[in-house]
Amino acid sequence: MATLPLEVKITLSESSDVFETGKYEVTTTTVRTSHSSKPPVELFIVTPLTKGTYPVLLFCHGFMLTNTWYTNLLQHIASHGYIVVAPKVCEMRRGLPLVLPEKVNPDISNIALSGHSRGGKTAFALALGRLDKKSHKKKKPSIRDNPNLPPFKALMGIDPVAETAPSSRPPPRILEYIPRCFNLSVPVAVIGTGYGNRSLGPMPPFAPDGVNHSEFFNESKPPACYFLTKEYGHCDMLDDWIANYLRFICKSGTGSRDLMRKSVGGIVVAFLRTYLGGDEKDLDAIVNDPSVAPIILDPVIYVKE
Repeated sequence: MATLPLEVKITLSESSDVFETGKYEVTTTTVRTSHSSKPPVELFIVTPLTKGTYPVLLFCHGFMLTNTWYTNLLQHIASHGYIVVAPKVCEMRRGLPLVLPEKVNPDISNIALSGHSRGGKTAFALALGRLDKKSHKKKKPSIRDNPNLPPFKALMGIDPVAETAPSSRPPPRILEYIPRCFNLSVPVAVIGTGYGNRSLGPMPPFAPDGVNHSEFFNESKPPACYFLTKEYGHCDMLDDWIANYLRFICKSGTGSRDLMRKSVGGIVVAFLRTYLGGDEKDLDAIVNDPSVAPIILDPVIYVKE
C-alpha cells in the first residue's frame, strides 16, 4: 500500500513529455502575398519538416504585438506534431498547402483555434461568430455557416483580455457576465497569468479584473479547463527580446520565461492531444498533479460536464 502513491506519481510524470521539446524538427515561414491562390498577407507558419499530415492550430496574436514575437512558444507546440498558423484563416483550405514544406500536409478536418491577450478575444469572437463591429445584440450567422472558415474542434485562450475595463468594451462584445453563456459546442481551455491584473507603477494592468481570463472561463460551457500560471505576467510567454522591453510597462514574473513558454506550450499540446487526437493522459496528468509542470499552476480546474 505504501508504494501506491509513488507509482501513481511516476505514471503521471512520465506521461507529461508535453513540457519538453517534441520529436519533430520544425521550420518557420513568413508568407507575404495578396495573390488569390495563396493565404492572406503576413501569414506566419511554424511546421514540422517530417513528411506527414498534421493537425492545424490557428493562433491570433495580441493587441499591439505581432505573430513572430511568439516564435519560441509556437515552435514548442509545432515540435509535437502540429502546423501552427498565425494569424489569418480565410481561404486557408486553398492556400496553406502551397507554402508548407514538401510532403507536409495540413489536416483541415482537425483544426483548433487559439489566441493571446486581445487575440484571445479574437479567437473567442471567431468561434462565436461575433467578428462584426456592430452591436452584439444583432444576431449574426454562426461561424459554422461561413464556407470560407474551417470547423474548429477546440478553442484556447492564453491570458485572454476583452478590453481595458468592463465599462469600456467596444464591439464585438464577447463577455456577457452570465456563467456558461458562451454558445459554443467545442471544448475550451483558458490559461491565465497571476500578475496580469497588476499595474506597474503608473501603467495600468494589461489584463485587468472583470475582462480577463477568469471571466472567459466563467462563461465557457463544459468541457472547459482553467490553468493559472501563478507567478508570471501577461507578456512572459513572448520571445525574450521583446519580453525584456515590455517588462518596463507590463508586470512580469521573476521566473524563467523559457519555463513559462514550455508550460503554456505543454498545456496547449496536452489539450490538443485530448480533443484533436483522442488521447487524454497528458491533460489528465496535469489536472491530477499540476506539479508535473515546470512552473506553479494554481488553481487548475477541469469541468467535464
